[in-house]
Amino acid sequence: MSDKFSGLGVDLTNLARLSDARSRSISPENFSGAKGEGGKATEGTGAPYAAAELGQGWKISPSINMEAGSTFELANIEGPGCIQHMWLTVAPVFWRSLIIRFYWDDEDTPSIELPIGDLFCSGWCVRCNVASLPVAVNPAGGFNSYWEMPFRKRARVTIENLSPDKVNGLYYQINYVLTDVPEDYGYLHAQWRRSNPLPYKQVHTLLNGVRGKGQYVGTYIAWGVHNNNWWGEGEIKFYLDGDAWPTICGTGTEDYFGGAWNFEHPRGEYGVFSAPFSGMPQVIKPDGLYQSQQRFGMYRWHIKDPIRFETDLRVTIQALGWRVSPGGSARSYLPLKDDIASTSFWYQSEPHAPFPALATHDLEVI
Repeated sequence: MSDKFSGLGVDLTNLARLSDARSRSISPENFSGAKGEGGKATEGTGAPYAAAELGQGWKISPSINMEAGSTFELANIEGPGCIQHMWLTVAPVFWRSLIIRFYWDDEDTPSIELPIGDLFCSGWCVRCNVASLPVAVNPAGGFNSYWEMPFRKRARVTIENLSPDKVNGLYYQINYVLTDVPEDYGYLHAQWRRSNPLPYKQVHTLLNGVRGKGQYVGTYIAWGVHNNNWWGEGEIKFYLDGDAWPTICGTGTEDYFGGAWNFEHPRGEYGVFSAPFSGMPQVIKPDGLYQSQQRFGMYRWHIKDPIRFETDLRVTIQALGWRVSPGGSARSYLPLKDDIASTSFWYQSEPHAPFPALATHDLEVI
């Protein structure tokens, strides 16, 4: 697998270099992405009212609606090629109940399967801005993914509405190129898992059963705290290629996500931050009523430091706080039973091992 992260994408060092890649884009204004087929709709969500007096070419089909329980095919692209950018927006209430799936090269099982909010570092269905390299969330709820997604035969993308309600207004655009894909390029994978609550003295598993050659490139966690006091002493561990004990072991949760000392800055507050490779862009404070626990959104992208594996990969993280004596002098670690919803991103060769069944009862934001 190539050490170069963006061999197919835009590289600022050779931005002016001409290429034979052909640019295409899929949206409700051009469902197929075919050349010269954009903006030709005569019916769509804009036709009955906003564009009724303007006609064809005037934003007739800017979005789609989805009935409860329905599945819609966002894209079906014949390769070879590479998805380079994806933009999407929809009402926040649907961010956990809309499930997006990517299928590469006509495989039966998806390589990417997760709620759309978690794909874009927005697992709590509450808006926040994210300013990182592969994922950007801009006001107000504009989801952007710049993950490079090469495919050789076909890319198929679907979205399923698990909500009992109709989705009115799902807007999206998928920008890609038709181009040859080097032999040593892997396929992007992403998997979502949730522990709520995490059983006492057990670890949350981000990934297990990954088979093949690849590299781990990112983590997003929506973390809900169920105890008072500090919650982030737990270590993340990467088990590579048959490890019984991890080859890579972190020193604490805030350390892994690029922070330090409880993320406390200024004193007495969590310091929200969003940087190119790591961030904690979201801190949701209790409201004094039903939203009674603190919740956090954190990401870490292994773009400059991908974690490479040859045959298999397992990733876990602990939930660990402090047990403090009444006088405050004696302290020991306290295993926590928190709410942890993780999304893992990695590239690997195909075929991939099928994912665990998505536990739909875990999708509720509580």
